[in-house]
Amino acid sequence: MNRPAFEVLGAPRPDRAARVKELEAMGFGWADLDGDPYWIDQLVVMDGAVYEELERASAALWGIFDKAARFVAGKHDLYGMIGIPRVLWESLDRIPLEPEGLISRYARFDWAVSETGEIRLLELNADTPTGYAEAAAATPWMCEQYGARCANLEMPSLVRAAWAEWRPDAAACVAYGEHLEDTGTVDLLIRHGGLDTKGVDCLDLWVDEGTLRGKDGEEIRRLFALYPKEWMAVDEGGDALAYAIETERLRLFNSPHAILLQSKGMQALIWGLYELQLAFGPEEREAIGRYMLPTYNKPLFDGSFVSKSMFGREGGSVSLFDAEGRLELQDKDGYDTSRLFPLVYQQRAELAKIRLAAGEFHLLTGMFVINGVPCGLLGRAGGPITGNASHFVAIGVR
Repeated sequence: MNRPAFEVLGAPRPDRAARVKELEAMGFGWADLDGDPYWIDQLVVMDGAVYEELERASAALWGIFDKAARFVAGKHDLYGMIGIPRVLWESLDRIPLEPEGLISRYARFDWAVSETGEIRLLELNADTPTGYAEAAAATPWMCEQYGARCANLEMPSLVRAAWAEWRPDAAACVAYGEHLEDTGTVDLLIRHGGLDTKGVDCLDLWVDEGTLRGKDGEEIRRLFALYPKEWMAVDEGGDALAYAIETERLRLFNSPHAILLQSKGMQALIWGLYELQLAFGPEEREAIGRYMLPTYNKPLFDGSFVSKSMFGREGGSVSLFDAEGRLELQDKDGYDTSRLFPLVYQQRAELAKIRLAAGEFHLLTGMFVINGVPCGLLGRAGGPITGNASHFVAIGVR
């Protein structure tokens, strides 16, 4: 590439309070969090050729992860290898897999895209990604103001198509009505889903002899839950919820098999199959070698690498090691799940650095995959580890 992969446009407007209110009306109500700016009022644009490659890479790896999940399904030794909690094994064995490409209908890849346009996958959140309102509501609004191409316009219609298949009775998160981000994400998904779906608090749900019930005792048969499935291994009532799922008195969305895609251990398994020249054809192998990072269950690196929990989220449990294998940086803000789940070790990839009005940041590039279609960019600006303290910045395409 002769020009950088990213360019920053504009400067923060003086009328931030009014703009924050406008975003809130669209369904993105946490542009400011605890008095601090989470949303950065500038637009990052990605080079068009880089975006086209990113879209192709997302589609290719989506198919590869889907194939790998079907390879793992029913194999208890592999469940253990990729850290799947035992409480979910019965559900994974008994419930039929969703159609090809649709094990998860609501997912997001997180990519390291370098300043020169090199693309490497960091991880796949195929279970409970947030950032939907930022990508589906705020990003088109920002792109329109700068006359930039928006890659996110299909997101609402794809959610509608997914929910037409799911038809959830209720959509839940923990602290619904109190936690701004999770509640707002659920509410906007309900709005875009186009059905008469009720928002509920996970803590108000209970299982009555295998039947999930709401706060007032009403039966819930079909539930979208912004609730990480691995937490059933540690939460009180997790066994009862798992029983409701495995006996099919409750259908949970995303499908229970989404946890196979969610585990970072799946990346180690895919890389191992790639190195052994098993399971994947020539085109799939080319995509794995080009876009995935060497990932193992042990630190087998000569150069710099990253360690992270198979089920870490928001940067929690991530540690960066230098070329000599010495600890360089460790996330201190996110919850460290490495005490609960095994670690994986991944070759390190550098994020592009961008200069914003608030300073220099590393840019993490998210790509949503909704109803099987790569469809929406999400920008997160932060440090070398992208965690809870990072900012949202909209990404368009030039």
